[in-house]
Amino acid sequence: MGQGGEPRRPQPRDGELGAAVARAQDGDESAFAVAYRIVQPGLLGYLRGLVGDDAEDVASDAWLEIARDLGRFRGDGAGFRGWTATIARHRALDHLRRQRVRPRAAQLEQDALELPGRHSTHDQALESLSTERALELVRGLPPDQAEAVLLRVVVGLDGPAAARVLGKRPGAVRTAAYRGLRRLARQLGTDGVTDADPPTLGESG
Repeated sequence: MGQGGEPRRPQPRDGELGAAVARAQDGDESAFAVAYRIVQPGLLGYLRGLVGDDAEDVASDAWLEIARDLGRFRGDGAGFRGWTATIARHRALDHLRRQRVRPRAAQLEQDALELPGRHSTHDQALESLSTERALELVRGLPPDQAEAVLLRVVVGLDGPAAARVLGKRPGAVRTAAYRGLRRLARQLGTDGVTDADPPTLGESG
């Protein structure tokens, strides 16, 4: 299943999340609260990267829609993360349109280069930052790179799932994430980090 070059760590609570979603679909309100607590931190981080200080309001709108349409969702815990990210992204884009702030449409090269899958080096750069500082830096990236990094690192989606949320090809999203993480690593002066070094905040989820 995994793309050859990118061993993405499964999110540690995806099993618990999948079980909670299934119970919530059977009408268990406390299970929906469990799913919310697991997903909300990453979703909020993603939305902060898109709409800044309005993230809480947009997240509230997204969760109303998620709760309303929960019965239509089919999939596991990882799938639920992707589904909620898609809904949140649509709410964020609606919000930006209402503000008449056009999300800058970044042009990705049509034929993205296949890049080596050494994401862990650059993930470490991001994981070693405080969340606020990381989001500040991510927001300074070109929009395509920022969204790819947010979905991969903050929400925890794998490449194909992030591509589905963005409506792009996995190769293009992989390229954008790679470039964004490489740029962050350069900004932080951590280009020399080796894959063997453990991430500073390994237990962040």
